Amino acid sequence: MERLPTFFISHGGGPWPWMQAQTRGAYDVLSRSLQQMPADAGGSPRAMLMISAHWEEPGFTVMANPNPPMLYDYYGFPEFTYQVQYPAPGDPALARRTVELITAAGLPAAVDSERGFDHGAFSPMAVAWPAADLPLVQLSLKIGLDPAEHLALGRALAPLRDEGILIVGSGLSYHNLRNFGPGAREASASFDGWLDQAMNKTGEARSAALRAWEQAPAARLCHPREEHLLPLMVAIGAAESEAASRVYHQTDFFGGISAASYRFGIPAR
Repeated sequence: MERLPTFFISHGGGPWPWMQAQTRGAYDVLSRSLQQMPADAGGSPRAMLMISAHWEEPGFTVMANPNPPMLYDYYGFPEFTYQVQYPAPGDPALARRTVELITAAGLPAAVDSERGFDHGAFSPMAVAWPAADLPLVQLSLKIGLDPAEHLALGRALAPLRDEGILIVGSGLSYHNLRNFGPGAREASASFDGWLDQAMNKTGEARSAALRAWEQAPAARLCHPREEHLLPLMVAIGAAESEAASRVYHQTDFFGGISAASYRFGIPAR
C-alpha cells in the first residue's frame, strides 16, 4: 500500500457549508480546496484520523463510536444548522490501532465510546467527502497544548500512513474571533508569511520553528489560544522529513484575513 500524505486544513467557521446563501461567497476558495482534497491525497484512503481543534482531554483520546452522532458545538447560528447530518461511519478497529501506537510511544491515551463529530470534522468533510462514505475517527488534543507533545503524537501516528489512513489536522491558521475581518489584515498577513516560511523547511528545522511559534510575528494576536494551531503540529510530526505544499491560501478571507492549508508528503498517483 502506498504511503499517504498528511494534511493540515483550515476548517472554517461553524456550519458554513450549509450557509452558502448567508456567507455570500466567503468560503468559495476554501470549498474548492476541500473538493480537491481527495485527489490531493492520492489514491483512496480506507479511513481518516482527524485531530480536531475542538476537542481537548487530559490524555490523547480516541473516538471509538462505530456510528458517531453529531455534536453541534457552535452557538447563535440558524435553527436549521442544528439539524444537519454527516453520517460517516466510525472505525473502532482504527481507534484501537491508534491507542496502540500512542501507548507504544509512551504518551497518554484514552478511548471515548460516546463522542460524536464536532464541526471541526463534519463541516469540512461535508465538502471534501460529501457522500460521507469514508470512515472517520476523531482524536483529541491534549490539555496543556504543548507543541512538542503534539509533534510527538504525530510521530507516533506515522505508521498509519502506510496502512491506508489519512491523517488530517483540522484547525485554522488564523483564529482570533475578537478580531475577525479587515482589522486582522496586518497581523494575519505577518503570521501567514512566517508560517509559509516555516513550512518551506523540513525535518528538525521546521519542527523547531513550530515549537517556538510564539516568537512568530503577531503570534498571539493571531492565536490568543493555540488550540487551532496544534493540529498542524500533529500533521507535521507524522511527516516530519517531508516537504509541504500549500493547498489553500487566501488573503481576503472575511475581508482581510490570510488563511492557509497544507499537505505534507507527495501523494501516490
